[in-house]
Amino acid sequence: MREKENEEKNAASTSGKGTAAKRATAEGAGAGNGAGAKPETGSKTEPETGSEAEPKGAAESKPEPTPAPKAQREPEPTPEPSAEPKPETPARSVPVKRPELHSGHKLARRYQLEECVTRVDGFSSWRAVDEKLRRAVGIHILPADHTRGRQVLAAARSAALLGDPRFVQVLDAVEENDLVYVIHEWLPDATALSDLLAAGPLEPHDAYQMVSQVSQAMTAAHREGLAHLRLDPGAVLRTVSGQYRIRGLAVTAALRGLKSDRPQRQDTEAIGALLYASLTQRWPYEEDAHGLTGLPKGVGLVAPDQVRAGIHRGLSEVAMRALVNDGATASREEPPCTTPEELAKAVAGMPRIRKPEQAPPVYQPPAFQKYPPATPPPRGATRTTPPVQVPPPALPGRTGQALKWAVAALLIVAIGLGSWQLADALKSNEDGAPKHTPTGQKAGQNTAPPAPKPIAIATAKDFDPYGDDHSENPSQVPNAYDNNPSTYWQTSWYTQANLGGLKPGVGVIVDLGHAANVSKVKVDFIGSTSVQLLAAPSTTSSMPTTLDGFTKVAEGSGEQVTLTPTSKVSSRYLLVWLTKLPQESSGTFRGKIGEISVTG
Repeated sequence: MREKENEEKNAASTSGKGTAAKRATAEGAGAGNGAGAKPETGSKTEPETGSEAEPKGAAESKPEPTPAPKAQREPEPTPEPSAEPKPETPARSVPVKRPELHSGHKLARRYQLEECVTRVDGFSSWRAVDEKLRRAVGIHILPADHTRGRQVLAAARSAALLGDPRFVQVLDAVEENDLVYVIHEWLPDATALSDLLAAGPLEPHDAYQMVSQVSQAMTAAHREGLAHLRLDPGAVLRTVSGQYRIRGLAVTAALRGLKSDRPQRQDTEAIGALLYASLTQRWPYEEDAHGLTGLPKGVGLVAPDQVRAGIHRGLSEVAMRALVNDGATASREEPPCTTPEELAKAVAGMPRIRKPEQAPPVYQPPAFQKYPPATPPPRGATRTTPPVQVPPPALPGRTGQALKWAVAALLIVAIGLGSWQLADALKSNEDGAPKHTPTGQKAGQNTAPPAPKPIAIATAKDFDPYGDDHSENPSQVPNAYDNNPSTYWQTSWYTQANLGGLKPGVGVIVDLGHAANVSKVKVDFIGSTSVQLLAAPSTTSSMPTTLDGFTKVAEGSGEQVTLTPTSKVSSRYLLVWLTKLPQESSGTFRGKIGEISVTG
């Protein structure tokens, strides 16, 4: 009987052990199929619970002291097999193979990569071709799982919304095929400021234009909450028309992971460094950077006009006010400029620096050869010197002197006779002239029309009656009649030549100060422009504010347009009305008037 009970007890223990093993095996297989975190929890807890439940029932049926140690030893091998295969199970953790980037690779079946420009910090920059629009573009590319991928996308989309043509425009920002790429403009006709400075410092006029345009552009960017934080000579481009463009707004900082607690002050100091380098061809710090030599060590920051002779004093002071230099801002102790807006106002408050006039080329006539070049004598022949022609000797003594007096007397007599005959002929013509005047001509009136003469422009005003703010860069209007072709007044930028279809035109009203007869108006444009000449009635005493106050008298198109009225025009107020604008290198459309001259 005792042997039978021992056999039943052993059978129960064996069946419990088999059941626990089967459960452990099943749960290990479930963990291998990759169900996430839950199989791991089940593999640790469920086998322990099951292994404890089975021996507990067997122990209750036969309360013997021996099964307890068996119940504790049996679960030991069961949890381990389920935990080992876990790292291999998730199928989605297998990395997707990214396409290898090389010249000729195409993104979005549209952008073909041509040349890698930069490869650093996990991203690369390329020159590419937009095969759809057949134009060159630039592309920044980085992996989608890059730590700065999201920041780059957000920065690119914010910069694209700014839409200011003074910046290199962001055309698209896409995340596709495990890549993040930013498409931006590529300006093949523009030159980086670093390349310009490699040839030498800029002229004062060019440096003035650079700091003026860059500070105004960054003022507009900071108003929209955008900063650059890496404004160096490589980020500023100059086009063939003299316009400065800034590339990498917000995007470069995101790509490099740059941040600043004072972004406006940092960008202002960067503009000051650009002006300092443009004036001196030196970097305003001790370290060499951007292909420029730094200042001598231990000297500190000295004013540009103390580094190089002949530097414009006003620009030197503005550069020192923009740089962080421990309070040594300028000789007149002007307050420092801490924002791009303050710097732009400081530049605008300076006297305008005009472009130097080019000296006319010096004409050097070729050397006059009295005799043709002599040909060398044949080999073996003796070289002979041509005989010198000796002038005949003067007549000796009194004979020569007598001949001189005789010749002089004959000349005097000939002159006297010729004068008498000429006077007699003139008197005969006067006696035979008709005594009556032609029909319709008053006595004493000159038959020739009066010669045209220039009419001075008293003042001028921008004219935009259909715009929201009714203004088009009013501060630049004096540039249109300052007798300096290098300065100009420009319109706002538009997306189409017909002013984006938003308005029929914009222009400048010219005030002559009084009503005058106008024979022609000459307008010099930058870029081919369509223009109309409109005149107010001669009785108009105040400047019209609507287009109905003018009448069209002439029209034309081109870069140098002479507007000649078909009938006599007498007016005080003339309107130069632009109806079709030229396209800029940035793709936008903008009108620019270099000079307006009026002739009476």
